[in-house]
Amino acid sequence: MTGTLFFVVLPYVCLAIFVLGHVWRYRYDKFGWTTRSSQLYERRLLRIGSPLFHFGILLVAAGHIGGLLIPESWTEAIGVSETAYHAVAVSLGTVAGFCTLAGAAILIYRRRTVGPVFSATTRNDKVMYVLLIGTILLGLGTTILGNLTGHPHDYRLTVSPWFRSIFYFQPDPDLIQAAPIGFRLHATAAFILFAFWPFSRLVHVFSAPLGYLTRPYIVYRSRDPRLGNRPAKRGWERVQ
Repeated sequence: MTGTLFFVVLPYVCLAIFVLGHVWRYRYDKFGWTTRSSQLYERRLLRIGSPLFHFGILLVAAGHIGGLLIPESWTEAIGVSETAYHAVAVSLGTVAGFCTLAGAAILIYRRRTVGPVFSATTRNDKVMYVLLIGTILLGLGTTILGNLTGHPHDYRLTVSPWFRSIFYFQPDPDLIQAAPIGFRLHATAAFILFAFWPFSRLVHVFSAPLGYLTRPYIVYRSRDPRLGNRPAKRGWERVQ
Protein backbone atom coordinates (compact mmCIF):
# COMPACT_ATOMS: atom_id res chain seq x y z
CA MET A 1 0.00 0.00 0.00
CA THR A 2 2.83 2.43 0.83
CA GLY A 3 4.54 1.75 -2.49
CA THR A 4 1.29 2.24 -4.41
CA LEU A 5 0.57 5.49 -2.57
CA PHE A 6 4.00 7.10 -3.06
CA PHE A 7 4.98 5.67 -6.44
CA VAL A 8 1.66 5.35 -8.26
CA VAL A 9 -0.97 7.65 -6.76
CA LEU A 10 1.35 10.54 -5.83
CA PRO A 11 3.02 10.80 -9.27
CA TYR A 12 -0.31 10.92 -11.10
CA VAL A 13 -1.77 13.47 -8.70
CA CYS A 14 1.32 15.68 -8.94
CA LEU A 15 1.45 15.46 -12.74
CA ALA A 16 -2.24 16.35 -12.98
CA ILE A 17 -1.70 19.37 -10.74
CA PHE A 18 1.36 20.31 -12.80
CA VAL A 19 -0.57 20.34 -16.09
CA LEU A 20 -3.90 21.74 -14.90
CA GLY A 21 -2.17 24.23 -12.61
CA HIS A 22 -0.27 25.75 -15.52
CA VAL A 23 -3.44 25.98 -17.60
CA TRP A 24 -5.27 27.70 -14.74
CA ARG A 25 -2.35 30.04 -14.03
CA TYR A 26 -2.08 31.07 -17.67
CA ARG A 27 -5.79 31.72 -18.01
CA TYR A 28 -6.44 33.55 -14.76
CA ASP A 29 -3.09 34.95 -13.64
CA LYS A 30 -1.22 36.10 -16.75
CA PHE A 31 0.06 39.21 -14.99
CA GLY A 32 1.48 37.00 -12.25
CA TRP A 33 3.30 34.79 -14.76
CA THR A 34 6.68 36.32 -14.08
CA THR A 35 9.97 35.80 -12.27
CA ARG A 36 9.40 39.00 -10.27
CA SER A 37 12.94 40.04 -11.13
CA SER A 38 14.87 41.91 -8.42
CA GLN A 39 17.69 43.03 -10.69
CA LEU A 40 16.95 46.69 -10.02
CA TYR A 41 17.66 46.18 -6.31
CA GLU A 42 21.06 44.49 -6.62
CA ARG A 43 23.19 43.33 -9.55
CA ARG A 44 26.66 42.32 -8.38
CA LEU A 45 25.68 39.05 -6.67
CA LEU A 46 22.96 38.41 -9.24
CA ARG A 47 25.50 38.51 -12.09
CA ILE A 48 27.41 35.68 -10.39
CA GLY A 49 24.69 33.55 -8.85
CA SER A 50 22.07 33.58 -11.60
CA PRO A 51 24.23 32.30 -14.52
CA LEU A 52 25.86 29.73 -12.25
CA PHE A 53 22.50 28.43 -11.05
CA HIS A 54 20.87 28.38 -14.48
CA PHE A 55 23.88 26.75 -16.15
CA GLY A 56 23.90 24.02 -13.52
CA ILE A 57 20.16 23.41 -13.51
CA LEU A 58 20.05 23.12 -17.32
CA LEU A 59 22.76 20.46 -17.21
CA VAL A 60 20.93 18.67 -14.40
CA ALA A 61 17.70 18.71 -16.40
CA ALA A 62 19.46 17.42 -19.54
CA GLY A 63 21.08 14.61 -17.56
CA HIS A 64 17.78 13.56 -16.05
CA ILE A 65 16.03 13.59 -19.42
CA GLY A 66 18.72 11.36 -20.90
CA GLY A 67 18.97 9.04 -17.91
CA LEU A 68 15.26 8.59 -17.33
CA LEU A 69 13.85 8.53 -20.84
CA ILE A 70 16.58 6.73 -22.80
CA PRO A 71 16.73 3.00 -21.97
CA GLU A 72 20.09 1.42 -21.21
CA SER A 73 19.67 -0.97 -24.15
CA TRP A 74 19.56 2.00 -26.56
CA THR A 75 22.90 3.44 -25.48
CA GLU A 76 24.49 -0.01 -25.56
CA ALA A 77 23.11 -0.54 -29.08
CA ILE A 78 25.06 2.49 -30.35
CA GLY A 79 28.26 1.32 -28.69
CA VAL A 80 28.18 3.25 -25.40
CA SER A 81 29.02 0.84 -22.59
CA GLU A 82 27.41 1.19 -19.18
CA THR A 83 30.82 1.91 -17.64
CA ALA A 84 31.45 4.81 -20.03
CA TYR A 85 27.92 6.13 -19.62
CA HIS A 86 28.18 5.95 -15.84
CA ALA A 87 31.54 7.75 -15.79
CA VAL A 88 30.28 10.64 -17.95
CA ALA A 89 26.94 10.88 -16.13
CA VAL A 90 28.51 10.95 -12.67
CA SER A 91 31.22 13.47 -13.56
CA LEU A 92 28.94 15.88 -15.42
CA GLY A 93 26.13 15.38 -12.93
CA THR A 94 28.37 16.14 -9.98
CA VAL A 95 29.75 19.30 -11.61
CA ALA A 96 26.24 20.42 -12.60
CA GLY A 97 24.90 19.70 -9.11
CA PHE A 98 27.61 21.70 -7.38
CA CYS A 99 27.20 24.60 -9.83
CA THR A 100 23.48 24.62 -9.13
CA LEU A 101 23.95 24.56 -5.37
CA ALA A 102 26.67 27.22 -5.47
CA GLY A 103 24.48 29.50 -7.58
CA ALA A 104 21.47 28.87 -5.34
CA ALA A 105 23.57 29.61 -2.23
CA ILE A 106 24.62 32.97 -3.70
CA LEU A 107 21.05 33.83 -4.65
CA ILE A 108 19.70 32.86 -1.22
CA TYR A 109 22.47 34.85 0.50
CA ARG A 110 21.57 37.81 -1.69
CA ARG A 111 17.89 37.53 -0.77
CA ARG A 112 18.69 37.36 2.93
CA THR A 113 21.27 40.15 3.12
CA VAL A 114 20.02 42.72 0.60
CA GLY A 115 17.16 44.61 2.25
CA PRO A 116 14.95 45.42 -0.77
CA VAL A 117 15.38 41.91 -2.17
CA PHE A 118 14.50 40.36 1.18
CA SER A 119 11.41 42.56 1.42
CA ALA A 120 10.30 41.36 -2.02
CA THR A 121 10.72 37.69 -1.02
CA THR A 122 7.38 35.98 -0.35
CA ARG A 123 6.52 32.85 1.61
CA ASN A 124 5.89 31.20 -1.73
CA ASP A 125 9.51 31.91 -2.71
CA LYS A 126 10.80 30.41 0.53
CA VAL A 127 8.79 27.21 0.05
CA MET A 128 10.02 27.00 -3.54
CA TYR A 129 13.66 27.29 -2.44
CA VAL A 130 13.21 24.59 0.21
CA LEU A 131 11.62 22.15 -2.26
CA LEU A 132 14.09 22.88 -5.03
CA ILE A 133 17.25 22.75 -2.93
CA GLY A 134 15.99 19.73 -1.00
CA THR A 135 15.33 17.80 -4.20
CA ILE A 136 18.78 18.64 -5.58
CA LEU A 137 20.53 17.72 -2.34
CA LEU A 138 18.78 14.35 -2.16
CA GLY A 139 19.78 13.48 -5.72
CA LEU A 140 23.36 14.74 -5.48
CA GLY A 141 23.92 13.24 -2.04
CA THR A 142 22.64 9.82 -3.07
CA THR A 143 24.85 9.78 -6.16
CA ILE A 144 28.00 10.88 -4.32
CA LEU A 145 27.43 8.53 -1.40
CA GLY A 146 26.93 5.54 -3.68
CA ASN A 147 30.16 6.24 -5.56
CA LEU A 148 32.18 6.95 -2.41
CA THR A 149 31.15 3.63 -0.89
CA GLY A 150 32.07 1.81 -4.10
CA HIS A 151 28.54 0.51 -4.61
CA PRO A 152 26.85 2.88 -7.09
CA HIS A 153 23.30 1.89 -7.91
CA ASP A 154 22.35 1.54 -11.57
CA TYR A 155 19.19 3.61 -11.49
CA ARG A 156 18.63 2.89 -15.20
CA LEU A 157 17.48 -0.59 -14.22
CA THR A 158 15.06 0.51 -11.49
CA VAL A 159 14.17 4.21 -11.32
CA SER A 160 14.19 4.87 -15.08
CA PRO A 161 11.86 2.03 -16.12
CA TRP A 162 9.53 2.91 -13.22
CA PHE A 163 9.44 6.53 -14.38
CA ARG A 164 8.66 5.50 -17.96
CA SER A 165 6.01 3.06 -16.79
CA ILE A 166 4.04 5.97 -15.34
CA PHE A 167 3.65 7.48 -18.80
CA TYR A 168 2.79 4.09 -20.28
CA PHE A 169 -0.09 3.99 -17.76
CA GLN A 170 1.31 0.73 -16.45
CA PRO A 171 3.05 1.92 -13.27
CA ASP A 172 5.28 -0.66 -11.58
CA PRO A 173 6.18 0.53 -8.06
CA ASP A 174 8.21 -2.63 -7.43
CA LEU A 175 10.91 -1.30 -9.73
CA ILE A 176 11.70 1.83 -7.75
CA GLN A 177 11.25 0.04 -4.43
CA ALA A 178 14.28 -2.03 -5.43
CA ALA A 179 16.36 1.18 -5.48
CA PRO A 180 18.08 2.65 -2.36
CA ILE A 181 15.98 4.91 -0.18
CA GLY A 182 17.87 7.99 -1.38
CA PHE A 183 16.54 7.55 -4.90
CA ARG A 184 13.03 7.00 -3.59
CA LEU A 185 13.16 10.17 -1.50
CA HIS A 186 14.61 12.09 -4.43
CA ALA A 187 11.80 10.94 -6.74
CA THR A 188 9.10 11.76 -4.17
CA ALA A 189 10.54 15.23 -3.54
CA ALA A 190 10.73 15.86 -7.29
CA PHE A 191 7.04 15.07 -7.82
CA ILE A 192 6.04 17.29 -4.91
CA LEU A 193 8.11 20.06 -6.51
CA PHE A 194 6.26 19.50 -9.79
CA ALA A 195 2.93 19.90 -7.99
CA PHE A 196 4.07 23.19 -6.47
CA TRP A 197 5.63 24.42 -9.72
CA PRO A 198 2.57 26.09 -11.36
CA PHE A 199 1.96 28.26 -8.31
CA SER A 200 5.49 29.61 -8.00
CA ARG A 201 7.86 31.79 -9.99
CA LEU A 202 9.18 28.62 -11.66
CA VAL A 203 6.51 29.09 -14.34
CA HIS A 204 8.95 31.42 -16.12
CA VAL A 205 10.69 28.27 -17.42
CA PHE A 206 7.89 28.07 -20.01
CA SER A 207 8.19 31.71 -20.99
CA ALA A 208 11.29 31.61 -23.17
CA PRO A 209 11.24 34.67 -25.48
CA LEU A 210 11.22 32.60 -28.66
CA GLY A 211 9.16 35.28 -30.40
CA TYR A 212 12.23 37.50 -30.56
CA LEU A 213 13.71 35.12 -33.15
CA THR A 214 10.88 35.59 -35.65
CA ARG A 215 9.48 39.06 -34.97
CA PRO A 216 10.04 41.66 -37.74
CA TYR A 217 12.54 44.46 -37.46
CA ILE A 218 11.35 47.77 -36.08
CA VAL A 219 11.70 50.45 -38.73
CA TYR A 220 12.76 53.87 -37.49
CA ARG A 221 12.29 56.92 -39.73
CA SER A 222 14.05 60.16 -39.03
CA ARG A 223 12.30 63.49 -39.29
CA ASP A 224 12.92 65.50 -42.42
CA PRO A 225 15.69 67.94 -41.39
CA ARG A 226 14.24 70.60 -43.72
CA LEU A 227 11.18 70.84 -41.55
CA GLY A 228 13.20 72.02 -38.57
CA ASN A 229 11.06 73.09 -35.67
CA ARG A 230 8.31 74.73 -37.67
CA PRO A 231 4.81 73.63 -36.66
CA ALA A 232 3.17 71.10 -38.90
CA LYS A 233 0.55 72.50 -41.24
CA ARG A 234 -2.95 71.22 -41.43
CA GLY A 235 -3.75 68.94 -44.31
CA TRP A 236 -1.42 67.01 -46.60
CA GLU A 237 2.23 67.87 -47.07
CA ARG A 238 3.42 68.11 -50.66
CA VAL A 239 5.81 65.31 -51.58
CA GLN A 240 8.84 66.39 -53.64
